[in-house]
Amino acid sequence: MGSCLSSQIIAESPLHKGVNFFNRGDGNDSSDASSRASSLSVPQTPRTEGEILQSSNLKSFAFNDLKTATRNFRPDSVLGEGGFGCVFKGWIDEQTFTAARPGTGLVIAVKRLNQEGLQGHKEWLAEINYLGQLYHPNLVKLIGFCFEDEHRLLVYEFMPRGSLEHHLFRRSSYHHPLAWKLRIKVALGAAKGLAFLHDDQAKVIYRDFKTSNILLDANFDAKLSDFGLAKDGPTGGRSHVSTRIMGTYGYAAPEYMATGHLTAKSDVYSFGVVLLEMLSGRRVVDKNRPSGEQNLIEWAKPYLSSKRKIFHVMDARIRGQYSLSGALKAATIAVKCLSLEAKSRPNMKEVVRALEQLQDSEARAITEAQQNANRNTHAGPKYRRRSTTDISDVKPTIYTRPSLSPVHT
Repeated sequence: MGSCLSSQIIAESPLHKGVNFFNRGDGNDSSDASSRASSLSVPQTPRTEGEILQSSNLKSFAFNDLKTATRNFRPDSVLGEGGFGCVFKGWIDEQTFTAARPGTGLVIAVKRLNQEGLQGHKEWLAEINYLGQLYHPNLVKLIGFCFEDEHRLLVYEFMPRGSLEHHLFRRSSYHHPLAWKLRIKVALGAAKGLAFLHDDQAKVIYRDFKTSNILLDANFDAKLSDFGLAKDGPTGGRSHVSTRIMGTYGYAAPEYMATGHLTAKSDVYSFGVVLLEMLSGRRVVDKNRPSGEQNLIEWAKPYLSSKRKIFHVMDARIRGQYSLSGALKAATIAVKCLSLEAKSRPNMKEVVRALEQLQDSEARAITEAQQNANRNTHAGPKYRRRSTTDISDVKPTIYTRPSLSPVHT
């Protein structure tokens, strides 16, 4: 991989692509966020750059320490690349936070901002503003920053499982298809992160919810990353925040794209997009597909509420791992989040409850299927009628693809 430092600041355009800190192999999970209680103290009034940097509970790193920790920002240390620059893998001492030998100490991800562009500096400062004060098991942990001469860097915990994007869309020996139960777990964790941000105490709108910004720790716990586009929610009885339209094409809510009016329901729409991507294993926009299938939302919607047609949407790589009722429940959540009218969408607390119920019902279905399989093994060969809750690895595949209907010709 070539040098990342020559890349353009794509973030200055209205719709940009973020970065993910994906793992290339070794390293242990350095996260301790799951053991910390959720907390926050975000003032709802604008603060100066000096106030943000002085009030954050973050470590201020020297540039030379981070240069040493990442082995001089070597190309083979690159974890990801985005409009602002690159993210590098590094190592620091757990006690002193000074640079450590590769493979020792605490594994970190170091985001280095391109040395140009006002928008990049604003996003760097926004991350410090929010992640320096917000703590939750489903938010990535920001350890510190570097603000030295022209250098702008951020230091995060390292997420060994990488991004959800790579698990869903990369076809490689390293990234295996994400199992159904793990998809539910990841969706629930991400939903909890958004619900925390939308809570009355925080009132933060994330604004860039997408698969590449959902990182996974060693246990596949989801954590939201990249808060460069986050905004304080409306206050003083206002219904929305008026702002420049930014985000990633395909994920932004239609009313936000049309008016620039931003609300928490804008994030809910983006969550619906990601959930649909998780169900289907398809990108929301894919120009490599046939013309009628390039827009995932438009293509999938006619199938999502039908027992006979839902299988057209579901990722073929996880066939046999889910129940019909579970697939329909997940699809229903996605459809509600994708409502064109913002007021018709659920809030994230309601989404969390629905996903928790789905997780519980699918766990029961797995247990039932395993018990049925064990009984059949002891009883010998026997023909039986399978229920719609059969799940797991029972063979043959539980739900066969229905015959082609006129809709699918």
